[in-house]
Amino acid sequence: MSLNKFSRTLTQEVTNPAAKAMLYGIGLTPEDMEKAQIGIASTGYEGNPCNMHLNGLSVHVKKGIQENGMVGLIFHTIGVSDGMTNGNEGMSYSLPSRDIIADSIENVVGAQWYDGVIAVVGCDKNMPGAMMALARLNRPGMLVYGGTIRSGNYKGEKLDIVSAFEALGKKYAGTISDEDYEGVIRNSIPGAGACGGMYTANTMASSMEAMGLVLPNSSSYPATHEGKKAECLAIGAAMKVLLEKNICPRDIMTRHAFENAMTVVMALGGSTNAVLHYLAIAHSAGVEFTLKDIQDISDRTPLMADLKPSGKYYMEDVLAIGGMPAILKYLWKEGYLHGECLTVTGKTMAENLTDAPDLDFDAQKIIFPKSKALKSSGHIQVLYGNLATEGAIAKITGKEGERFEGLAKVCDREEDVMEFLSKGEIKAGHVVVIRNEGPKGGPGMPEMLKPTSALMGAGLGNSVAMITDGRFSGGTHGFVVGHVTPEAQEGGNIALVKDGDKITIDAVDNKIILHVSDEELAERRKLWKPKVSPHTSGVLRKYIKNVASASLGCVTDL
Repeated sequence: MSLNKFSRTLTQEVTNPAAKAMLYGIGLTPEDMEKAQIGIASTGYEGNPCNMHLNGLSVHVKKGIQENGMVGLIFHTIGVSDGMTNGNEGMSYSLPSRDIIADSIENVVGAQWYDGVIAVVGCDKNMPGAMMALARLNRPGMLVYGGTIRSGNYKGEKLDIVSAFEALGKKYAGTISDEDYEGVIRNSIPGAGACGGMYTANTMASSMEAMGLVLPNSSSYPATHEGKKAECLAIGAAMKVLLEKNICPRDIMTRHAFENAMTVVMALGGSTNAVLHYLAIAHSAGVEFTLKDIQDISDRTPLMADLKPSGKYYMEDVLAIGGMPAILKYLWKEGYLHGECLTVTGKTMAENLTDAPDLDFDAQKIIFPKSKALKSSGHIQVLYGNLATEGAIAKITGKEGERFEGLAKVCDREEDVMEFLSKGEIKAGHVVVIRNEGPKGGPGMPEMLKPTSALMGAGLGNSVAMITDGRFSGGTHGFVVGHVTPEAQEGGNIALVKDGDKITIDAVDNKIILHVSDEELAERRKLWKPKVSPHTSGVLRKYIKNVASASLGCVTDL
């Protein structure tokens, strides 16, 4: 069987001599012209710890490809650091980068006629962007996760990126010295790897292993672990199997596979960003998958993991208890996962897990059995009401309670939170409303990690709630509701809230209610006007014009 199904257009067809000449120009041999060509999409760049090592991993992937009789060709795509852009205008570019990544991988692989594609990914938008591209292309392919970061340490306390944000809240509250403030910042990030808790990167990595798009344990190995290099070298043999059996991403990315992915998100206490991303990935894969489906999965999946941000442990701790295969095996044995789903090993999920280790619930306290689950249902809840007629996403682990009623403190932009907090204007019992931060209004639906972390650091995390038409980082914890749709920029009722309005957030009956009459809201609407965007050209202008609602995953190709 010929494995160069696509690349033969350039290497075999007599009508494309210039293409063949250029391939000789990059150093290929006549023998190489008979081989499959694999595009290796590296999301590596020097400016972000999550991605700084990925170009190096790509070289190991290429070596594994070459050793298995194929041609590996590395190309690159963009990245945006969520940690560095959180709390400033750079965050407007973060979510749009997901679609640019998807577009660029699709563009290169399609134009260059690669027979398969491997994406080496490490940060929040790299993974969903690459998964969207694989689904669109539907050529044999897989992903390699760059791995989680090791935890930092200062004065005996484990640290990560959220520690730096929470230190700011402590600074506002006057509960941290200047020396310790600087010490936390200098020691939070010790080197390469994605943010260390069950934040968005590790959420996506764990769930895409549940989906079957990476080799077993890819989400478990820390970035600096020797197993990561070995995994990269093993990609070549796995890629050859995919080509020989013509296993394509859409053979793997079935409806049941999406259910497996979101089940793991719920069980591990993962990021609400997974909702946005899996809605978008499903769109690219042609799979019907909605907010209702996500709520159904949450209803039947208990929260079992004591992982950051709401828990104690880091992703680096998971490898020692058997890694993600041990967790997946338990979920599969208990009936939460579909074992028949195909994976990039060429085997089913069940076949991959047969020899995986079993979780020892006496020896470890990271993952709890379902009988002792931290919450009987998932922490991600889809809420509806007059504040979110198209839905909103709550992240409620149960530690915050499951119902909050309070008076609105309205912030017309994220920066207002920090100003009000520094002045002591945010009080216990407030529902902090951050609006004009949606996909169009933000633009780019910025994450609210800076204000939520500052509230935690200021000691208000358990006494205030926050709602927004923006989104939240995987590092956020507290009583928070994001993805409020319709967003303020589109005239959603969140645009009409005033200081002092009573708001009820109910994560039991899944409601979010603004206690203002329809008549009063109609009067307020007469005075409302959408804000005028300063983005009159460029990528953000294109994003504003094309992006769909958060309830549809913020896709840009409807």
